[in-house]
Amino acid sequence: MIVGIAFAANALFNFLVGLLVARFLGPAEFGRFAIATASAVIINTAGFDWIRLSAVRFYSARTRIERPHVRMALDACIGAGAAAVSLAVAILAFSGLDLPLTPGLILMAGICGVANGLYDYRTALARARFLDGPYIRIILAKNVLGLIFIVGGAWWTQSAIIALAGLVLSVGGALGATWRSLSDQRAAASGRMSLARSFAAYGVPLIAGSVLFQLIPLGNRALVSALYGFDETGQFSLANDIGIRIFAAIAAAMDVLLFQLAVRADETHGVHAARAQLANNMTIQFAVLAPLAAGVWLTLPSFEALIVPQAFRGPFALYLTAMLPGLLAYGLMSYSIAPIFQIAKRTRPMIVAAIAACLADGALILFAPHGADALWLAVAQSVSSLVGLAVAVAFALAISPQWPRLRDVAIVGLATGAMALALAPLRNAAGLPTLVEQTLLGVAIYGGIALLFDLGGLRALLSRRAMPIMIDNHRG
Repeated sequence: MIVGIAFAANALFNFLVGLLVARFLGPAEFGRFAIATASAVIINTAGFDWIRLSAVRFYSARTRIERPHVRMALDACIGAGAAAVSLAVAILAFSGLDLPLTPGLILMAGICGVANGLYDYRTALARARFLDGPYIRIILAKNVLGLIFIVGGAWWTQSAIIALAGLVLSVGGALGATWRSLSDQRAAASGRMSLARSFAAYGVPLIAGSVLFQLIPLGNRALVSALYGFDETGQFSLANDIGIRIFAAIAAAMDVLLFQLAVRADETHGVHAARAQLANNMTIQFAVLAPLAAGVWLTLPSFEALIVPQAFRGPFALYLTAMLPGLLAYGLMSYSIAPIFQIAKRTRPMIVAAIAACLADGALILFAPHGADALWLAVAQSVSSLVGLAVAVAFALAISPQWPRLRDVAIVGLATGAMALALAPLRNAAGLPTLVEQTLLGVAIYGGIALLFDLGGLRALLSRRAMPIMIDNHRG
């Protein structure tokens, strides 16, 4: 639970940093910053994410003691990946190709990708061993240093390169603060290559799918810059970045705990227990993400007026509204459907889902009517995620997983609809009092219906939580 809270706090910090950097850089420079950071995310994903996923799936406190060569194989993969990515980025930066970014920004994007890859790997090690202390320390160090270096650099210089350099410094400081606590004993080199191949067989299909999905917003940003300029790219990017941070961060914060529970169920009780846990995980994710999507749309006028920098208002709400269905689909696909393939160790269907999404985005770009702004690209991006989700669900059916109960799905739909009907009249009265009223009323309506119909066994869960408190009070 502490790890999940720390992850959510980190996501909130990243959300705030994104808004502050956008404010200090302005739309045009933030457009360059956004393309560079999106490139860094793809570099991180392609070069290192398969190792992170393997650490979460195959490394644990027991493995650390009984099979120390697993950690050594993971470390060797990280080192090789960092060397390969660094060389590739340097070659690209000085290739002389006509690219949307300058050589300096390309180099900084590569360095950020490597730094974030190392950071995500170290947090995965702490997560796999359920080490709350080191996990919190590495996140806290990155957040504090990020506020100083990333936001401070953007404020002081209004330069995307300096802001990116601040990101690298913050990650480096966080890694140094927890290096010893996350280190393992050395082990013999035997078997590392076979382990690396097994890690790749497990993780690469997931990562290939993830990279393809990430190429969609990156390609769309590049197209926006070519058609409408960097000002519009900044507007488009901020809506996408804030939206994905809201949905992916909340879903990933739950997944930090939920997926490890499924892994533990598979390890200790077998595949049937793991499938039951996955079904429960899907119920929880859908029960949170569905009302979140409705809530974001309902509170968007107040959110924009209170939080979004002045230079981005108007286009921000327009683009984010168009992107919301796709953001919900992406969250469900990545954190509800993909774990089915991960536990079954059959991850290749995610590549097919990603290819289908890319084809859908490309078809809409080619054939959809173009407008005076990038709204049509936001719609294309949203539709592509919906197509990807549909294809992923179709492949998941072949594995015969255990699905959430239809009753729980219906309750989520009922509660979300009731919340939307109650809050809709307040949507046009933007302001802090309205936002507070919407939030409290929405939570009360949704939570009340969920409790009334006992969504996912909520009453029993609350009773189990309340029992220790009642016992402690009685003893006191």
